[in-house]
Amino acid sequence: MEVVTGALPSLIPKLADLLAGEYNLHKGVKGEIMFLQAELEAMKTALEKLSSDRIDDKQDMMWARDVRELSYDIEDSIDTFMIRGDGRSDPHGFKKFIDRSLGLLTRARIRHRIGTDIRDIKSRVIEVHERRERYKISSVAAHPVKLTSDPRLFSQYTKETELVGIEETRDEIIKILMGRNDNKMVSIVGFGGLGKTTLAKAVYEKLRAQFDCSAFVSVSQNPHEDKLFQDMFYQLAKKNNARINVIDEIKEFLQSKRCIIVLDDIWDISVWNLMTHALPDKNDGYRIITTTRNFNVAQQLGGAYYKLKPLCLQDSKILLHRRIFGNEDTDKCPDQTAEVSDKILKKCAGVPLAIVTIASLLANKEGNIIEWYKVYKSMGTGLENDTAVSNMRKILSLSYYDMPSHLRICLLYLSVFPEDYMINKVRLINMWIAEGFIQYGKHGQSLFDVGESYFNDLLNRSMIQPVHDWYSGIIEECRVHDMVLDLIRSLSNEDNFVAVLNDTGTTSPPNAIRRLSLQNAKEDHSMTWIAKRLQQVRSVLLFASAVPLMLALENFRVTRVLDLHGCNLSRCHNDLKHLGKLYHLRYLGLRGTSIAQLPREIGNLSFIQTLDITRNKITSLPPTVVHLRNLMFLYTDWSTRLPSGIGNMTCLEYLLLRIDNSTMDAIEEMGQLLELRVLRIVFNKWHNNLVEYLRKLQKIKHLYIEVIDGRRSIGGLDAWVAPQHLCRLNTVRSCWFSTLPSWMNRSVLPNLSFLWIAVKELQVKDLEILGRLPALHSLELEVDHVSLGIHGRFVVGAGLFPCLVHCKFWGFIEPVVFQQGAMPRLRELYIDLLFMWEARETTNGDGSLDMGIRNLPLLQDVFIEFRSEVASTEEVERVKATLRRAAEIHPNHPRLTIL
Repeated sequence: MEVVTGALPSLIPKLADLLAGEYNLHKGVKGEIMFLQAELEAMKTALEKLSSDRIDDKQDMMWARDVRELSYDIEDSIDTFMIRGDGRSDPHGFKKFIDRSLGLLTRARIRHRIGTDIRDIKSRVIEVHERRERYKISSVAAHPVKLTSDPRLFSQYTKETELVGIEETRDEIIKILMGRNDNKMVSIVGFGGLGKTTLAKAVYEKLRAQFDCSAFVSVSQNPHEDKLFQDMFYQLAKKNNARINVIDEIKEFLQSKRCIIVLDDIWDISVWNLMTHALPDKNDGYRIITTTRNFNVAQQLGGAYYKLKPLCLQDSKILLHRRIFGNEDTDKCPDQTAEVSDKILKKCAGVPLAIVTIASLLANKEGNIIEWYKVYKSMGTGLENDTAVSNMRKILSLSYYDMPSHLRICLLYLSVFPEDYMINKVRLINMWIAEGFIQYGKHGQSLFDVGESYFNDLLNRSMIQPVHDWYSGIIEECRVHDMVLDLIRSLSNEDNFVAVLNDTGTTSPPNAIRRLSLQNAKEDHSMTWIAKRLQQVRSVLLFASAVPLMLALENFRVTRVLDLHGCNLSRCHNDLKHLGKLYHLRYLGLRGTSIAQLPREIGNLSFIQTLDITRNKITSLPPTVVHLRNLMFLYTDWSTRLPSGIGNMTCLEYLLLRIDNSTMDAIEEMGQLLELRVLRIVFNKWHNNLVEYLRKLQKIKHLYIEVIDGRRSIGGLDAWVAPQHLCRLNTVRSCWFSTLPSWMNRSVLPNLSFLWIAVKELQVKDLEILGRLPALHSLELEVDHVSLGIHGRFVVGAGLFPCLVHCKFWGFIEPVVFQQGAMPRLRELYIDLLFMWEARETTNGDGSLDMGIRNLPLLQDVFIEFRSEVASTEEVERVKATLRRAAEIHPNHPRLTIL
């Protein structure tokens, strides 16, 4: 059993607030609250000690469950009192005087009620305590682990760690697919965690440049077939398709094209039967790779199959040592841990997931041989026969129980999501905050910053898998490996943490439902029994395929998280009219729900922290939304107009503003939002006072400014100085910097990863300054050298832009030249240039010009917009031919587009 601390982490600070707040509590009630505070602190400490390992003693389980459930009930009572008994009100106006006078009577009754509730709660606490004293809870050693955040683990995730030992296997599969034996398809077979997806991805990345189009789609156990083929068409054709007959569209599109397609994680033959109808009849230019856990499925698919074997001992050692020590030299392993590491690897049985998981655990032990042997002795038997899944769960649970309690509860929460679901990082962190899993950090860290550190900790411990956005260099999403999901689902079921209704059935907890995840609607799914257990539900997530199961909102009176992401509420018989009665709500996710407006009663949700109404038909928010003074994250579309008074929402950290002539006051109000971290603004015309208000926002990390009408400002941001923690800056469509700002360098902006700017006059040395930014992943740089007549040779030297993967230069007269060692990770290059006769002096020795793209080793796509005013047609064509030749001889054979 997993022992979670319930609401204790968030409840205990609330009791302190209740004592310190202006609630006019009776002296006796204050004394009882102080007693509760001390008692719950002791219980929390005991639970944390108890939860350092899996607990199987039933008496311990019962006590832990009683404390957890009690903490939820106490928090509900305290929150209800804070909502209804807050003595603060607006003192102005005769009507408000009458309302306030009547309110005094109401609040007096509420204060009396809270006194009664506190005494009842105290009795329950004493009862739980006395029950515990009737037996002795065995002492469980709890040694806090120092978390070592190892950036090597992340950077090696795909290039080294996961690919270790598979080069030979990858080449074997390529030989099967591309040889002369006419094999168009190969299935990779093996059980979960063995590395099938990683191997398929390695083959795919190696071959895709040789084909006209490609797609890598995840099938999963319960695939949404329409979405799967829509995704496939988008990857192949680079455009969306809204038609019903998407399979026919794929077939037509592939008629004259060579393609490679990966179908990852096939569980039965049904998807493949549909896929056969999408393949062209008379085109032999396609290649298919599938992965499956089931050998029988592989046989039914036809074609060749490849049984994936566990890693050999040597490759297992390399993988383990890379994860722990940052090198693959097995001789570098400390002598004192060499023997025990071999024993650990033997028990891991060559399963990459097991090795990576254990390595993450051992990385925190700092080579302590005693700690390593503790891990070894806890691992149980090796992975073999039919016990593979249960033993993998045991291995995964070692890292699970090694995590601090705050990480464990955050990971458990991921069990609310379906299998293979791409979980948005921001959405997840907002939910953690709403549930009270995250408390304010040290040194002024915001709740979101703390939550992001939790997310990164889970990544470093290999408990979740990152979904990379190589374009921006930011991890926007994650997924949970099937085996980790299996582990946390089993723990969640034991602990009544989440009730899940999906295709495989329903986890039916014996007690009240605290969290509900509705993932699929079957005809035999009756919500009657669920509705009776929702009086205390804290989180409700409804997924698109379960919309018919949507319950009336009045069922969710103490709910903190309500997420209806992607659910078409126009098809649902329940509307949002009771939304304003969900007073405990902290998170409201209405993204993509096809709603056109919010009720005015939204202003009653005084606790709400996150409101997401993006991808809807909402053109304006009700004026009452400005009463949401605890709102931190307001996600809206550009077409949504905000009401006057946003300056009252002083907790806001994320804001999107559309400014026109009728909303100019919003700029001034924006200057009052000192907690803003992410600000996105669109103007009709440039606002000259913008810098005055931007200077007040010293916590900004992401800033986007766009002007959609009129000319861009020249020098409009010259007087602004960016905060040191700025990560993303995009002003290219709003204004020109006159010159490169002096603060735009690595000492001031060490975390800047995304930079899209326009600079009127760029000096040669400025490009080197930008190239020294250590975290820069995406750069779009526009200059105005054509109108200024600036002729200068810009060279990107060796060692510059070490992390850049996306680059766009435009407005240069002469082409930018890349030397060997520059931009070692660049994948995508856009260049817009004016080629003039004078540019001939930048050509290489034989009179041709290739800009040095041969020196960019990972280049995949090159787009060049070529304009000439002086050069002859022959000169231009010669340069184009040289560029084509450079792309052809490049080892990666990048796609070259010349406009």
